[in-house]
Amino acid sequence: MIQVNNVVKTFDRFRALDGLSMRVERGSIYGLVGPNGAGKSTILRHITGVYRPDSGSVLLDGQPVYENPEAKSRIAAIPDELYYFLSASTRDMMRFYRGIYPRFDDKRYQSLREAFPEVDERQPIRRLSKGMQKQSAFWLTLSCCPEVLVLDEPVDGLDPVMRRQVWSLLMGDVAQRGTTVLVSSHNLRELEDVCDHVGILSHGKILLERSLTDLQDNILKIQTAFPEGELPQLPERLNVLHVTQVGRVHTLIVRGNLQEAKAKLAALNPLFLEALPLSLEEIFIYELGGEDYAVRDIVL
Repeated sequence: MIQVNNVVKTFDRFRALDGLSMRVERGSIYGLVGPNGAGKSTILRHITGVYRPDSGSVLLDGQPVYENPEAKSRIAAIPDELYYFLSASTRDMMRFYRGIYPRFDDKRYQSLREAFPEVDERQPIRRLSKGMQKQSAFWLTLSCCPEVLVLDEPVDGLDPVMRRQVWSLLMGDVAQRGTTVLVSSHNLRELEDVCDHVGILSHGKILLERSLTDLQDNILKIQTAFPEGELPQLPERLNVLHVTQVGRVHTLIVRGNLQEAKAKLAALNPLFLEALPLSLEEIFIYELGGEDYAVRDIVL
C-alpha cells in the first residue's frame, strides 16, 4: 500500500505540492488526473523516491521510500520523458535492470518479445521512434515484475492496437500478480476503462479521492422538461453544480443520491425525468468547475 501524508514540495518560491495526501491500495489501478501544473509528475517522483518531500511522508507498506533501496527495488516506473544510457539497446538495459531489480524475470523478458515484435532489442533505444521507445520501456519494466508500477502518461505515442495490448498486459499483472498500478494520464476515457480508483489533483492537493464506482454514483446527470418550458425554482437542498438548456430540455449536474434527487425533482411535476451516466471526463470538468476551470457545457 502507498500512503502519502501531507506532502509539501516547493521549487524556488513555487509550491508544487501543498499538503497532498493520498492512499493507493495494494492490487488496485489508481488513476491520477488533473490539469497541467497540478503536480501529477511531482508526486509521482516522490512516490518513486526521486524527490524528497520538504515536509510530510511517502510510505510503501509503512516504510519511507526516499533513500530506501529495499522499497525502491519493489517499484518500477515509466516516466513521461524516457531516459536511457546513450547508445544503450533494449538488451543492454535488460542486463542493467536485471542487476537492480531482484525480481527481474529472464523468462518473462523472453516471452514478452512476442508482445513487442517490432522492437529490435539490439538497436540503440535513442534511435527508435517514440512509439518504439515506449514499447521498449514497457518490455523492460514488465520484466522487472514490480510490486508497484508507476506510469506517467504511459501510452502516449502508441498506436491504438499497441495501447490495447499494453493495457491487457497491465491488467493481467494486476489480476495474476497483485501488482499495484498508479497511472497519471490526460486520456480520461482510457482511464475510465481500466481504473478502479481515481484521485483528482488540483493546485498541489487531492481535490477528491474515491473508487470510480462511488465517484460516478455521487455526481448525477439528470435531464428533464417542464410544461412551462422554463426551469422552476429548484429545492434548496438539491446540490446543483451546473444547469444547461437545449430547447425545452434542461440538463442538471447534481451532487448527491440519485433517488433523493429524482424524488425532489419529481415533486415539481416535470413532463419527463431521466438520469444519464456521467463519463470520467465530465466528472473531472464539473469537479474542477469551482477550482481553476471554467465549466464547459457538455450535453451528450
